[in-house]
Amino acid sequence: MRRLNVYKIKVAMDPRISAQDVLRCRLCKTPIPPLYCDICHIHLCKTCAGENILDESSEHKVVVFKKRGLAPSCSKHSKKLCELHCKQCDIPICLQCISFGEHHGHELVEISKILENKKKKLDRDLQELENSIFPKYQEIASIIPVQTNDLNKNFQKLASAISKRGEDMHKEIDIAMQKLIFEVNEMESKHLVVLEEQEDEIKRSISEITQIIADLKELLNSNNICLISDYKSRIAEFRRLPPKITVTLPSLTPHKIDNEQLQQRFGSLTGLSFTTEERYLPDSSEDESSLPDKQLIDKPLIITIINTEYGDLNRLCSVACQNDDEVWTRGQDNVIRLYNTTGNMLQSIKTKSGHKPWDISLTKRGELVYTAYSDNSVNKVTNTEIQTVIKLWEWRPRSVCSASSGDFLVICVSDDEKQTKVVRYSDTKEVQSI
Repeated sequence: MRRLNVYKIKVAMDPRISAQDVLRCRLCKTPIPPLYCDICHIHLCKTCAGENILDESSEHKVVVFKKRGLAPSCSKHSKKLCELHCKQCDIPICLQCISFGEHHGHELVEISKILENKKKKLDRDLQELENSIFPKYQEIASIIPVQTNDLNKNFQKLASAISKRGEDMHKEIDIAMQKLIFEVNEMESKHLVVLEEQEDEIKRSISEITQIIADLKELLNSNNICLISDYKSRIAEFRRLPPKITVTLPSLTPHKIDNEQLQQRFGSLTGLSFTTEERYLPDSSEDESSLPDKQLIDKPLIITIINTEYGDLNRLCSVACQNDDEVWTRGQDNVIRLYNTTGNMLQSIKTKSGHKPWDISLTKRGELVYTAYSDNSVNKVTNTEIQTVIKLWEWRPRSVCSASSGDFLVICVSDDEKQTKVVRYSDTKEVQSI
């Protein structure tokens, strides 16, 4: 066998004969020209750049190749390049736009600075996407297969539990069936004993009657007065026939199968629910100077003091801010009051039950919500109309707040006050309980 040797040879590519050509000067075809005309959109060598500028048929702007496109063409004056940016109009403009007075009094910035700032923002976005957002999405994506696997295992366990429950119920049915069959066998045995006893008695009677018939025939053929005189008639005895036994045979009376009752006894599944929790990454593009505004201050700052009707007999218990100028309040009476920052009461609402509310809160849409411990309800106030949206049984609502999703979070205490839970409601449906 002949061996084939393959050698790798590195050959310098001559741009003049290469099939994959390089950039060339538009005028003299010199390879790799260092300059570019932003007006003509052509590549130029240093020699031809002068010729291009001397062409008076149009304007020219020759720049280093790396800075090509830095000044875009003006949208209003196509033969002019934009070297400035108007902040008010947020558009690039040329010198002719300024000479016409279109942007008089506006703040103008060199377009190179705008480009620099824009590129800084692009770089920040790139860094955040590469270093924060993309890895986070990958992390979240990697969790889904694990969740899928856990989901499959959990549903398999659930299916096995249902099958086990079915087997248990089949065992109960088999036990009930065997019990009835045993009772049937016992009844049959008792009935057979009665029939056998009657059969034995009848056979004895038949044997006696047969003997009496034979004796009577012999006496009728005999003239022996002594034997005839000793005869005792048993006709009256035999006229009393064996008793007739009427047996009511047992039968199975199947009860109607109530599918709903059977399902209740078998068991039921809790509802499948999905909760969506909004998640956000911190905004890394914020300036450091803006961060302290979003942090808690070390000492509370008194902005204003609101004088209300609350006092020693009716203490202020809860507040809920409607906006920066209005706040809902509740005390120990059955009235919820809305005050402004100047201390004027704008609105008052009496509770539906006539008892004090336990807590107040506001929905995402600004609707007032309060809990009524006395009648186990959560109520919503729309304008002045009170609507009971949640009614609890064996539990009493205490504190309430509105989640960012618009759901209600309610702290509930059992009637005997031995258990506590936090329940999430979507509209009026319970979707989560902790």
